[in-house]
Amino acid sequence: MNHQSKPSGQSKLKLLLMAIAIAGMVVLSRQFDLQQLYQRGLITIQNWGVWAPIGYMAIYNLATLLFVPGSILTIKGGCLFGLFWGSVYVLIAATFGATFAFLIGRYFSRDWVHRQISRYPHFQAIDRAVGKEGFKIVLLTRLSPVFPFNLLNYIFGVTQVSLKDYIYASIGMVPGIILYVYIGTLVGNISTMNPQNLPTNTTAQIGQWLLQGIGLIAAIAITIYLSKIARQALKESMAESDTGVEN
Repeated sequence: MNHQSKPSGQSKLKLLLMAIAIAGMVVLSRQFDLQQLYQRGLITIQNWGVWAPIGYMAIYNLATLLFVPGSILTIKGGCLFGLFWGSVYVLIAATFGATFAFLIGRYFSRDWVHRQISRYPHFQAIDRAVGKEGFKIVLLTRLSPVFPFNLLNYIFGVTQVSLKDYIYASIGMVPGIILYVYIGTLVGNISTMNPQNLPTNTTAQIGQWLLQGIGLIAAIAITIYLSKIARQALKESMAESDTGVEN
Protein backbone atom coordinates (compact mmCIF):
# COMPACT_ATOMS: atom_id res chain seq x y z
CA MET A 1 0.00 0.00 0.00
CA ASN A 2 1.22 3.51 -0.76
CA HIS A 3 1.17 5.91 2.19
CA GLN A 4 0.87 9.60 1.56
CA SER A 5 3.59 11.62 3.32
CA LYS A 6 1.28 14.57 3.88
CA PRO A 7 -2.50 14.28 4.17
CA SER A 8 -4.56 16.43 1.80
CA GLY A 9 -7.29 18.84 2.90
CA GLN A 10 -9.95 16.30 1.93
CA SER A 11 -8.17 13.59 3.93
CA LYS A 12 -7.99 15.91 6.95
CA LEU A 13 -11.73 16.56 6.69
CA LYS A 14 -12.47 12.83 6.52
CA LEU A 15 -10.16 12.27 9.48
CA LEU A 16 -11.98 14.96 11.47
CA LEU A 17 -15.38 13.46 10.67
CA MET A 18 -14.12 9.99 11.60
CA ALA A 19 -12.71 11.33 14.89
CA ILE A 20 -16.06 13.00 15.69
CA ALA A 21 -17.93 9.78 14.88
CA ILE A 22 -15.62 7.68 17.05
CA ALA A 23 -15.86 10.19 19.91
CA GLY A 24 -19.63 10.10 19.60
CA MET A 25 -19.67 6.31 19.77
CA VAL A 26 -17.41 6.36 22.85
CA VAL A 27 -19.71 8.84 24.62
CA LEU A 28 -22.76 6.82 23.58
CA SER A 29 -21.24 3.57 24.81
CA ARG A 30 -20.47 5.16 28.20
CA GLN A 31 -23.92 6.62 28.61
CA PHE A 32 -25.73 3.52 27.39
CA ASP A 33 -24.95 -0.17 27.31
CA LEU A 34 -24.99 -0.73 23.54
CA GLN A 35 -25.28 -4.50 23.80
CA GLN A 36 -28.17 -4.12 26.23
CA LEU A 37 -29.88 -1.72 23.82
CA TYR A 38 -29.48 -4.19 20.97
CA GLN A 39 -30.86 -6.98 23.15
CA ARG A 40 -33.93 -4.88 23.94
CA GLY A 41 -34.33 -4.08 20.27
CA LEU A 42 -34.22 -7.76 19.38
CA ILE A 43 -36.84 -8.55 22.01
CA THR A 44 -39.05 -5.80 20.58
CA ILE A 45 -38.90 -7.05 16.99
CA GLN A 46 -40.30 -10.41 18.06
CA ASN A 47 -43.69 -8.71 18.00
CA TRP A 48 -43.25 -7.29 14.49
CA GLY A 49 -44.63 -10.31 12.68
CA VAL A 50 -43.56 -10.45 9.03
CA TRP A 51 -41.35 -7.38 9.55
CA ALA A 52 -39.30 -9.10 12.25
CA PRO A 53 -36.61 -10.43 9.85
CA ILE A 54 -36.10 -6.97 8.33
CA GLY A 55 -35.85 -5.37 11.77
CA TYR A 56 -33.42 -8.03 12.93
CA MET A 57 -31.18 -7.62 9.87
CA ALA A 58 -31.20 -3.83 10.23
CA ILE A 59 -30.04 -4.10 13.85
CA TYR A 60 -27.38 -6.62 12.82
CA ASN A 61 -26.08 -4.28 10.10
CA LEU A 62 -25.78 -1.38 12.52
CA ALA A 63 -24.08 -3.59 15.10
CA THR A 64 -21.48 -4.67 12.54
CA LEU A 65 -20.62 -1.06 11.72
CA LEU A 66 -20.36 -0.13 15.42
CA PHE A 67 -18.07 -3.05 16.37
CA VAL A 68 -20.70 -4.75 18.53
CA PRO A 69 -19.80 -8.49 18.80
CA GLY A 70 -21.94 -10.42 16.36
CA SER A 71 -21.92 -13.71 18.27
CA ILE A 72 -24.69 -12.62 20.66
CA LEU A 73 -26.84 -11.31 17.81
CA THR A 74 -26.25 -14.49 15.80
CA ILE A 75 -27.31 -16.67 18.73
CA LYS A 76 -30.41 -14.50 19.10
CA GLY A 77 -31.17 -15.13 15.43
CA GLY A 78 -31.40 -18.83 16.23
CA CYS A 79 -33.74 -18.09 19.15
CA LEU A 80 -36.00 -15.95 16.98
CA PHE A 81 -36.10 -17.76 13.65
CA GLY A 82 -34.78 -21.31 14.06
CA LEU A 83 -31.79 -22.97 12.43
CA PHE A 84 -32.59 -22.59 8.72
CA TRP A 85 -34.12 -19.12 8.53
CA GLY A 86 -31.92 -17.85 11.35
CA SER A 87 -28.83 -18.87 9.36
CA VAL A 88 -30.23 -17.29 6.19
CA TYR A 89 -31.07 -13.98 7.87
CA VAL A 90 -27.73 -13.82 9.69
CA LEU A 91 -25.79 -14.53 6.49
CA ILE A 92 -27.69 -11.81 4.62
CA ALA A 93 -27.31 -9.32 7.47
CA ALA A 94 -23.63 -10.10 8.07
CA THR A 95 -22.87 -9.85 4.34
CA PHE A 96 -24.61 -6.48 3.99
CA GLY A 97 -23.03 -5.15 7.20
CA ALA A 98 -19.58 -6.32 6.11
CA THR A 99 -20.09 -4.77 2.67
CA PHE A 100 -21.13 -1.41 4.14
CA ALA A 101 -18.02 -1.43 6.35
CA PHE A 102 -15.89 -2.40 3.35
CA LEU A 103 -17.20 0.56 1.33
CA ILE A 104 -16.67 2.95 4.25
CA GLY A 105 -13.11 1.71 4.59
CA ARG A 106 -12.47 2.09 0.88
CA TYR A 107 -13.99 5.52 0.27
CA PHE A 108 -14.30 7.39 3.57
CA SER A 109 -11.75 6.27 6.16
CA ARG A 110 -8.64 5.06 4.36
CA ASP A 111 -6.19 7.01 6.54
CA TRP A 112 -7.67 5.66 9.78
CA VAL A 113 -7.67 2.08 8.47
CA HIS A 114 -4.06 2.43 7.28
CA ARG A 115 -3.04 3.33 10.82
CA GLN A 116 -4.85 0.30 12.22
CA ILE A 117 -3.07 -1.98 9.75
CA SER A 118 0.36 -0.56 10.63
CA ARG A 119 -0.17 -1.60 14.27
CA TYR A 120 -0.70 -5.30 13.47
CA PRO A 121 1.86 -7.35 11.47
CA HIS A 122 -0.85 -9.94 10.72
CA PHE A 123 -2.91 -7.35 8.86
CA GLN A 124 0.13 -6.17 6.89
CA ALA A 125 0.77 -9.76 5.81
CA ILE A 126 -2.88 -10.11 4.78
CA ASP A 127 -2.63 -6.95 2.68
CA ARG A 128 0.33 -8.36 0.76
CA ALA A 129 -1.38 -11.72 0.26
CA VAL A 130 -4.65 -10.13 -0.88
CA GLY A 131 -2.76 -8.49 -3.73
CA LYS A 132 -2.16 -11.97 -5.15
CA GLU A 133 -5.23 -13.99 -4.16
CA GLY A 134 -8.01 -11.70 -3.00
CA PHE A 135 -10.95 -14.12 -2.96
CA LYS A 136 -8.96 -16.93 -1.33
CA ILE A 137 -7.56 -14.75 1.46
CA VAL A 138 -10.92 -13.19 2.32
CA LEU A 139 -12.52 -16.65 2.34
CA LEU A 140 -9.84 -18.05 4.66
CA THR A 141 -10.10 -15.15 7.11
CA ARG A 142 -13.87 -15.69 7.22
CA LEU A 143 -13.29 -19.32 8.15
CA SER A 144 -10.68 -18.48 10.78
CA PRO A 145 -11.63 -16.75 14.06
CA VAL A 146 -8.08 -15.41 14.55
CA PHE A 147 -8.89 -12.04 12.97
CA PRO A 148 -11.57 -9.69 14.38
CA PHE A 149 -14.52 -9.71 11.99
CA ASN A 150 -15.70 -6.11 12.42
CA LEU A 151 -12.28 -4.47 12.05
CA LEU A 152 -11.34 -6.76 9.18
CA ASN A 153 -14.33 -5.51 7.17
CA TYR A 154 -12.91 -1.98 7.18
CA ILE A 155 -9.36 -3.19 6.53
CA PHE A 156 -10.31 -5.14 3.41
CA GLY A 157 -11.72 -1.89 2.04
CA VAL A 158 -8.20 -0.46 1.58
CA THR A 159 -6.71 -3.61 0.06
CA GLN A 160 -6.69 -4.59 -3.60
CA VAL A 161 -9.51 -7.11 -3.31
CA SER A 162 -12.49 -6.37 -5.56
CA LEU A 163 -15.95 -5.80 -4.13
CA LYS A 164 -17.25 -8.80 -6.09
CA ASP A 165 -14.66 -11.21 -4.66
CA TYR A 166 -15.18 -9.76 -1.20
CA ILE A 167 -18.93 -10.41 -1.30
CA TYR A 168 -18.58 -13.89 -2.81
CA ALA A 169 -16.08 -14.83 -0.09
CA SER A 170 -18.79 -14.20 2.51
CA ILE A 171 -19.68 -17.87 2.07
CA GLY A 172 -16.77 -18.50 4.43
CA MET A 173 -18.93 -17.21 7.29
CA VAL A 174 -21.45 -20.04 6.89
CA PRO A 175 -19.89 -22.66 9.25
CA GLY A 176 -19.54 -20.18 12.12
CA ILE A 177 -23.01 -18.78 11.51
CA ILE A 178 -24.62 -22.22 11.58
CA LEU A 179 -22.81 -23.07 14.82
CA TYR A 180 -23.94 -19.92 16.66
CA VAL A 181 -27.47 -20.08 15.25
CA TYR A 182 -27.73 -23.71 16.32
CA ILE A 183 -26.67 -22.72 19.83
CA GLY A 184 -29.40 -20.08 19.67
CA THR A 185 -32.01 -22.69 18.75
CA LEU A 186 -31.00 -24.79 21.77
CA VAL A 187 -31.18 -21.74 24.04
CA GLY A 188 -34.57 -20.87 22.57
CA ASN A 189 -35.86 -24.39 23.06
CA ILE A 190 -34.78 -24.41 26.70
CA SER A 191 -36.18 -20.95 27.51
CA THR A 192 -39.55 -21.56 25.86
CA MET A 193 -39.93 -25.17 26.90
CA ASN A 194 -43.25 -25.94 28.53
CA PRO A 195 -43.07 -28.83 31.01
CA GLN A 196 -46.41 -30.08 29.67
CA ASN A 197 -44.86 -30.48 26.21
CA LEU A 198 -41.86 -32.48 27.42
CA PRO A 199 -41.80 -36.22 26.77
CA THR A 200 -43.21 -38.03 29.80
CA ASN A 201 -40.95 -41.01 29.21
CA THR A 202 -37.53 -40.61 30.86
CA THR A 203 -35.83 -42.50 28.03
CA ALA A 204 -37.39 -40.17 25.45
CA GLN A 205 -36.21 -37.12 27.40
CA ILE A 206 -32.66 -38.47 27.57
CA GLY A 207 -32.76 -39.28 23.86
CA GLN A 208 -33.94 -35.76 23.01
CA TRP A 209 -31.15 -34.11 25.00
CA LEU A 210 -28.61 -36.60 23.66
CA LEU A 211 -29.49 -35.82 20.05
CA GLN A 212 -29.22 -32.07 20.68
CA GLY A 213 -25.89 -32.55 22.47
CA ILE A 214 -24.48 -34.67 19.64
CA GLY A 215 -25.61 -32.06 17.12
CA LEU A 216 -23.90 -29.28 19.07
CA ILE A 217 -20.67 -31.26 19.48
CA ALA A 218 -20.64 -32.12 15.77
CA ALA A 219 -21.19 -28.47 14.80
CA ILE A 220 -18.36 -27.32 17.08
CA ALA A 221 -16.01 -30.04 15.82
CA ILE A 222 -16.64 -29.19 12.17
CA THR A 223 -16.16 -25.47 12.81
CA ILE A 224 -12.88 -26.05 14.69
CA TYR A 225 -11.63 -28.37 11.94
CA LEU A 226 -12.42 -25.87 9.18
CA SER A 227 -10.84 -23.06 11.22
CA LYS A 228 -7.66 -25.11 11.65
CA ILE A 229 -7.43 -25.78 7.91
CA ALA A 230 -8.10 -22.11 7.17
CA ARG A 231 -5.41 -20.91 9.59
CA GLN A 232 -2.83 -23.23 8.04
CA ALA A 233 -3.73 -22.24 4.48
CA LEU A 234 -3.72 -18.56 5.43
CA LYS A 235 -0.32 -18.92 7.08
CA GLU A 236 1.10 -20.56 3.95
CA SER A 237 -0.37 -17.88 1.67
CA MET A 238 1.07 -15.06 3.78
CA ALA A 239 4.46 -16.81 3.92
CA GLU A 240 4.48 -17.12 0.13
CA SER A 241 3.58 -13.44 -0.14
CA ASP A 242 6.44 -12.46 2.19
CA THR A 243 8.86 -14.59 0.15
CA GLY A 244 7.72 -12.86 -3.02
CA VAL A 245 8.30 -9.43 -1.47
CA GLU A 246 11.83 -10.36 -0.37
CA ASN A 247 12.67 -11.63 -3.84
